[in-house]
Amino acid sequence: MILCITHSQDFYNIDLFFEYLTTQNIPYFRLNSDRINHLQKISVSENSFELTDEYGNTVHSDNIKGVWHRKAWKITIPEELDGDYRQIFLKEYGNLRYNLFTILEHIPWINPYEKEKKIDGNKMFQLNIAQKNNLTIPHTIFSNDENTIKTFFYQYCHGKAVAKLHSVTGKTMTGENILATTIIEEDTLGHISDIAYCPMIFQPYIDKEYELRIVYVDGEFYTGKINNSENADWRVSQGNYFWSYYELPENIKLNLNSMMKEMGLYLGAIDMIKGKDGKYYFLEVNPQGEWGMLQKELDFPIAQRIADNLIKRISFHE
Repeated sequence: MILCITHSQDFYNIDLFFEYLTTQNIPYFRLNSDRINHLQKISVSENSFELTDEYGNTVHSDNIKGVWHRKAWKITIPEELDGDYRQIFLKEYGNLRYNLFTILEHIPWINPYEKEKKIDGNKMFQLNIAQKNNLTIPHTIFSNDENTIKTFFYQYCHGKAVAKLHSVTGKTMTGENILATTIIEEDTLGHISDIAYCPMIFQPYIDKEYELRIVYVDGEFYTGKINNSENADWRVSQGNYFWSYYELPENIKLNLNSMMKEMGLYLGAIDMIKGKDGKYYFLEVNPQGEWGMLQKELDFPIAQRIADNLIKRISFHE
């Protein structure tokens, strides 16, 4: 059995994955990460667990042979819970969820939980590994210091910078986390005096030909190009954009593959920019990033290849 850790609002990507597993006669169990709370019955011992979900479906850890950590969401708090107990509720259910996950760490995962957690939560670490693997990265600073940011702006940004929140501010209808992206120019630089209350990531604005969303599946690349050259980020723009197939240069594939191997990731959604200077700029990799639009619009078999990779590794592990 394959366990798929997702969330209660997830659809399309997960449906394609389950449909393919059905054609391969592989049983699966859907675990909604946001519902690992009072809606489920969970018992974890020192080397196993049993869980009955909100629909009455039961799974035992002994029957799980592989895990796809598709997309995690914050645990849902019951509305009727007294405010004084909400932090305790989240803390203890978070601990229970983590204990449940670690019971399974000896079997194949996409992606290994601890490695994914380190990569997903550390933008500067990502950039460091990307640069080590011969990828071009923009100058970057993560700061809460107004004076340091202004010095960075005048040294590297040539009059225009991009500011991003490290954490998320919202989700798309598919559950995709999106970043707040803001353009900073000299006449707006003076408005960052409150940066001490909200540290942000700053990079020079890159004049681009287009943006790329690259889905990496253990050495395979599925790349979509989007015709967004004017806005800072296609994910938060309102333009009429469309995806088209794109073939990455072999040296970029080689460097990305080397980077992903060093990160220990089997799967990731990579964002890059093709600059008007001809360079490919690595921006970030999201281990749980969105790719459904590429499968839908470009007919990439991404869900199938994710399943195939996990099935292959389960067979080898057994």
